[in-house]
Amino acid sequence: MTVHHRRGKYLEELIVGDIYEHRPGRTVTEADNVLFTTLTMNTQSLHLDAAFAQTQEFGQRLVNSLFTMSTVVGLSVADLTEGTTVANLGFSEIRFPAPAFIGDTLIAETEVIDKRLSNSRPDQGVVTFEHRGRNQRGEIVCTARRAALVLCTSSSAARSG
Repeated sequence: MTVHHRRGKYLEELIVGDIYEHRPGRTVTEADNVLFTTLTMNTQSLHLDAAFAQTQEFGQRLVNSLFTMSTVVGLSVADLTEGTTVANLGFSEIRFPAPAFIGDTLIAETEVIDKRLSNSRPDQGVVTFEHRGRNQRGEIVCTARRAALVLCTSSSAARSG
């Protein structure tokens, strides 16, 4: 016998207006920032060169903004879409109102903005999430809207576990 565990939510379980707080947070390390920045070929000195960054506006290295967004979205997966998502359809309205720094702890929340049945896939739906990331000081460091294709409870994948 195989036991299946699903942590995400089906379309019918997601309610427009609901807000999910994702815990625990994730503290960003120097290794995280350097690895992500170099893996993505982003040679921006603001991420990699501590001496240079000290002479700039914020006085220290900035965490790569795409790492920040990826982490904020990633923090939501277990609560919302693990095992129930089919695909990410796109991101929009991405903002970074304040920088994230090495040593910051990112905390995320997600609001369900919209949902509808798919026009072409009767056992799936499209959900729009708004992800918001804050640092340990409560400053918003990232916001992004994400459209995702998710399973309905009536889908064969949902029935099989």
